[in-house]
Amino acid sequence: MDIEQLMPHVEALIFASERPLTQIEMTEILGQALETVVETDRISTCLDAIREKYDVDYYPFQLKEIGGGFQFLTKKAFHKTVLQLNGDKHIKKLSNAAMETLSIIAYKQPITKSDIEYIRGVSADYSIQKLLEKELIVISGRNEDMVGKPLIYNTSKNFMDYLGINSPSQLPQLKDITDLQIVMPTSSLEAAPADTPGLIIVSEPNALRQAS
Repeated sequence: MDIEQLMPHVEALIFASERPLTQIEMTEILGQALETVVETDRISTCLDAIREKYDVDYYPFQLKEIGGGFQFLTKKAFHKTVLQLNGDKHIKKLSNAAMETLSIIAYKQPITKSDIEYIRGVSADYSIQKLLEKELIVISGRNEDMVGKPLIYNTSKNFMDYLGINSPSQLPQLKDITDLQIVMPTSSLEAAPADTPGLIIVSEPNALRQAS
């Protein structure tokens, strides 16, 4: 089967899937559906062609590689329009504490609760619980080298999907979003309140700033 014949099958799979599909998944599914051997490099060629096809302004959506796979996503210019379908139901707001905790996990992962609390200077139990409930972070194991073997936390696939990135390595580099060269943790005794000059984590998952 040539690329022109294979390409619409790849499009149909991505369109019908509720989650990002990997090239391996597409290769296996199409091999079974078409009852023939489908090479991964041919899938890759199809994906490049599909991406180029929908990148033009005519289409309101595009092919994006996120969460380890490929998915059709609405272009930014149409987000407000699509949002009207469900109103505010899909707008999930996090508290400042949860956003700070998520920021620390995103940039320091894998990380334990005690390390998070050491950086923030306050308890992180409630924030971690909320982030787990919203499936923005996951428990990825235990630190076997620490006393008590505490749980280790990482950001989840849902977190990457939400930001439209394929891996945590695609998060903005700290050097690009702050003029601070080194971010040092503070103990609970040294942590300054929000109205005191010092290092403050902004309530955004990808930014740090220096208080004035």
